[in-house]
Amino acid sequence: MAKPHLAWGTVRAYLRDETFDDIKEIAGHAGVNMGALAHLHQRSTAQGNGATKGQLLSALDGELARMPDAEQGVVVRFMTELLLARRPNLSEPLADDLARHGWGIADHHLVALELFDPAELAQLPAEPRADLLKAGQRLRDGDLGGAVSAACGAVDTAVAMVYARHALGDPRKASFQEGCNRALQATVDLDTPLRELGWPDAMLKPFGQNFRGALNQGAFVMQTLRSQMGDVHGTKPVLKTLVFDALKWAELFVRTLTIR
Repeated sequence: MAKPHLAWGTVRAYLRDETFDDIKEIAGHAGVNMGALAHLHQRSTAQGNGATKGQLLSALDGELARMPDAEQGVVVRFMTELLLARRPNLSEPLADDLARHGWGIADHHLVALELFDPAELAQLPAEPRADLLKAGQRLRDGDLGGAVSAACGAVDTAVAMVYARHALGDPRKASFQEGCNRALQATVDLDTPLRELGWPDAMLKPFGQNFRGALNQGAFVMQTLRSQMGDVHGTKPVLKTLVFDALKWAELFVRTLTIR
């Protein structure tokens, strides 16, 4: 996965355009140990011997370097969000620069590009997209059980949207897998568009069966991961590689159910 120090180098460059006090304020809100920066003050020319923004940023470099990757990722993410909350016009140029290092911006959140493509996320409905972003943030922050829960929550939201649109009843009365399958039956019709592309009927049936079968198996996998690993309190043992897979499955389900 993309390393947070790579994102920090880019965010740092944009922070240089903020005032000395604003940089300190952003760092403090993001969780940096301000005691380590307490000796750095900006003074007027008459007072002399004041710290520069460069010295302040160098001190921040040191504080971030002492943090484990997970903690550093949390701080850099918050600093990015706080910066963009002040200057939303920086979102596009910052995203372009971050992309060179495996990071992107989606809804003012840092997103690892190998996890989700911000351009693809932007096409998804707001509610399940927010859950996917939350899952990605939790994965980066080391909250693996919480990431699984949020990923499944994104699919729950997409399924509920389909149930409401097609008057299928209460999705809470179905298991996760059952809800996914019923929502897929209501929304996915591949025969017509593939037939229009010239696919022979003899190929459509086995393809459709295997496509639906693959998604059914994916729903079972996510349902099982949710019951065995999904935990916002972080008390269940978790296998990180499966968490990553759960997030990708969640994105696939949300896209399949909501973009047709």
